[in-house]
Amino acid sequence: MPDLLIELFSEEIPARMQRRAAEDLKKLVTDGMVEAGLTYASAAAFSTPRRLTLTVEGVLAASPATVEERKGPRADAPDKAIEGFLRGAGLTRDQLEERETPKGPVLFARIEKAGRPAAEIIAEVLERTIRNFPWPKSMRWGAGSLRWVRPLQSILCILSNEGGVDVVPLEVDGITSGDTTAGHRFMAPARFSVVSFEDYAAKLKRAFVVLDPEERAEAIWHDATNMAFASGLEVVEDKGLLAEVAGLVEWPVVLMGRIADDFLELPPEVLQTSMKEHQKFFSVRNPKTGRIERFITVANRETVDNGATILAGNEKVLSARLADAKFFWENDLRVAKAGMEPWLEQLKNVTFHAKLGTQAERIDRIAALARELAPVVGADADQAERAARLAKADLSSEMVYEFPELQGLMGRYYIEALGEDVAVAAAAEEHYSPLGPSDDVPTAPVSVAVALADKIDLFTGMWAAGELPTGSKDPYGLRRAAIGLFRLLLENSVSVLIRELLKRAFDERVVLTERSIRDAVNSSVARHPAETEYFQKTIQEEMSKLRSTAKRRRDSLLSFLHDRLKVYLRDQGIRHDIIDACIAMEGNDDLTLLVKRARALSDVLKTEDGENLIQGFKRANNILTQAQEADGVEYSYGADVKFAETDEERALFAALDQAEAQIAPAMERQDFATAMAALSELRAPIDAFFDAVKINADNATLRRNRLNLLSRIVRLCASVADLSRIEG
Repeated sequence: MPDLLIELFSEEIPARMQRRAAEDLKKLVTDGMVEAGLTYASAAAFSTPRRLTLTVEGVLAASPATVEERKGPRADAPDKAIEGFLRGAGLTRDQLEERETPKGPVLFARIEKAGRPAAEIIAEVLERTIRNFPWPKSMRWGAGSLRWVRPLQSILCILSNEGGVDVVPLEVDGITSGDTTAGHRFMAPARFSVVSFEDYAAKLKRAFVVLDPEERAEAIWHDATNMAFASGLEVVEDKGLLAEVAGLVEWPVVLMGRIADDFLELPPEVLQTSMKEHQKFFSVRNPKTGRIERFITVANRETVDNGATILAGNEKVLSARLADAKFFWENDLRVAKAGMEPWLEQLKNVTFHAKLGTQAERIDRIAALARELAPVVGADADQAERAARLAKADLSSEMVYEFPELQGLMGRYYIEALGEDVAVAAAAEEHYSPLGPSDDVPTAPVSVAVALADKIDLFTGMWAAGELPTGSKDPYGLRRAAIGLFRLLLENSVSVLIRELLKRAFDERVVLTERSIRDAVNSSVARHPAETEYFQKTIQEEMSKLRSTAKRRRDSLLSFLHDRLKVYLRDQGIRHDIIDACIAMEGNDDLTLLVKRARALSDVLKTEDGENLIQGFKRANNILTQAQEADGVEYSYGADVKFAETDEERALFAALDQAEAQIAPAMERQDFATAMAALSELRAPIDAFFDAVKINADNATLRRNRLNLLSRIVRLCASVADLSRIEG
């Protein structure tokens, strides 16, 4: 079976688009082949700055012939119905077969389709792929209609096997397919022909092109780390930058340059960010001092002077960039040491959200909330409030304006320069965290207080503004922020009643809005005193609507957090029904408590005793529910052991007494594992009770006592979790 090789050769493809483009080429071509009946053994795609390549092994020489039988109308159907069927099948009347069926004679068409050569199918599929390629951005050039990310220059498309090589004939906007490609733009620009993928990859390497982006990345990292190690230094790892640089070069040549002494005292993060964002340089660090002292750049060619000219140019450009960074740093330090007041004043003119006021107003809310949370997380209240008031001051700094990704980090440097406590400075950097599932979680009490306050204000603010996540849209990152809130609470074992916090936050907004309404109404009353009664009634109606809306939004926000918690815990292997069973319990707004309960219940249900206990509980609950509905009474007055007739009945009484003695104190101290373990020990006595005892006894006293005993089982289980919500 032949092998297929495709190369789409163009001007430079942006590095950020290459990986996805290679995947799209592979999917579009192979899916198109399979849809046309052309199967294959394996496929792989590659990319360089100037080419997308696809190799497909074991392609069928032709698609197989197919036979389709299609049922038509009755033989005596109107002529128009039969003519329509014939047009759809592409046959004539005498080619149809008439068969007897229970409903009378029916026409059938047998449609035979011959197989098609692989080259014909591939040409169609590849042309369609090129013309409809899903580039994020594309362009047109010349007089043609084709759109491509950068001007497409040539198409290589061949089918090769032991018998030789065949070019798949194809033309797109005047570009005709062939069997040739070109090497490195500067070092080997001549075109050459290839006969297979192995021949193609080998000849490209001889022409100074490394086809595989992973191989280019490995070569860059290997050479860079060795070069740094030889000077007693180390390269700062950055996988994203490595992947990007590997997409910028076809023949990577690693060079190490120097940073001028004037800039070595800049914070290492400033040097690293400036070099990465502007120059795509890797930072090289002195492991003894932590200072960034050198940089790694990757050239796309070898030179006679071993890169000396390239390095000289890069060092000159870098010095200009770092001179700007140094200017920002020195200016910002002067403002910081003077107290940061100009920055805080500027935030009064920066809108956070049209419906939520300025950044300064948001900082006031966060500071008040951080002070309230401080005792809960073990932080000093004054420090927490001070940290919250300074944490976002760096948003007005020149450095953060130039490099927004340094917000928080620069705040820490500036607050330290101001002479504040280390804990206050650290909160500036840490209060944004965690930003993702693998990000570090703050543990310092002041940082935790400010981080919690920041996220809670974000939630209440966005809900108050009606900016809820919908479908795939979440412009304010509220789903991600919810995961950050959970991790802050859980990994720091913080127990806090979220409902109360939300209520206070919403109430504060209600008070401010009420004040605005009163001011507006009083102004109207002053102008129209005769309408005072009408305006007073309007105030009351608006206030009532406002409070009702605040409550609905508060409940909606708590529901959102519970839903996101389900997703978070499900990823940790905890079933949704287990989480529902815990959410149904009182205190479900203490998320740390809720998760502890869910994990303990999950662990118990993984055991045989736990699984069987659920069945026993459901049996007891079903019998009790049916009896209460039939009798019209509630069996909850307490069962009496003196009415027990069997040993199994008396054993269950004793087991319940023992379990209650363990569960009640365990629940008080929030020891859910002990409570769940005690509950699981009821499995055997409950099973024995149901096997030996008839619940609906003929004796009314015995029946009532046994139903009350079932009620006791149900209530004891329900004190731990709502087991009725457990599936199975």
